Amino acid sequence: MMKLLLLSNSTNYDEPYLFWPLKYITGFLSEIDEPLLFIPYAGVTLEWDAYYEKVNDRLKGMGYRSIAIHQQTDPKKAIENAPGIVVGGGNTFHLLYHLQQKNLLETIRKKVENGTPYIGWSAGSNVAGPSIMTTNDMPIIEPQGFAAIDLLPFQINPHYTEKTIAGHGGETRAMRIQEFLEINPGITVLGLPEGSLLEVDGDHLFFKGKGVLKIFRKGNPIRESRAGTQLDWLLKS
Repeated sequence: MMKLLLLSNSTNYDEPYLFWPLKYITGFLSEIDEPLLFIPYAGVTLEWDAYYEKVNDRLKGMGYRSIAIHQQTDPKKAIENAPGIVVGGGNTFHLLYHLQQKNLLETIRKKVENGTPYIGWSAGSNVAGPSIMTTNDMPIIEPQGFAAIDLLPFQINPHYTEKTIAGHGGETRAMRIQEFLEINPGITVLGLPEGSLLEVDGDHLFFKGKGVLKIFRKGNPIRESRAGTQLDWLLKS
């Protein structure tokens, strides 16, 4: 039975790091063994050691120990032995590139499908889907294709917003998602707003936090769901 906690973002404006999702993370990890395995590969300007220390400090404050995958001699074995996997945000292309280079995608997929809890935020949430094609990030490095961990039957667009900048003539986020759907019909995209998350518990899917989840599908009106909604049907799409 899969268990996933997929956050749109780690930190809300003017709040401490990983503050808003604290209650969700501690509830999600209430019955887990330690140490958790942290994957910092999405970090680019933040070095992986520093990224791990930042996350580890917060996890320790929640009562959990963790280790970093890049500090292990055998990353694949570290995943196979992990009681829980945590994948941080940053640049999604950078994250996927290193998961591919180390041949870890299938290892993570099998591990999570067999019941190991998975927590991701931003890039770490986007990579849980079929591909990273609905990321917001700049392609600063070229991965070997866009196929990701593929734990879900839908795509996630983290940090979803409908805000626009005065005088800016570029596409809105919704327009970019519609472009994706035009080329990839039949795939559902979830626009996950700041301060919100998706929780998968076996056959159940919950939208939690704040804001409005937007559900995009080619040829259909955009659907909206409020926090507290159960969306099991999306796991069958």
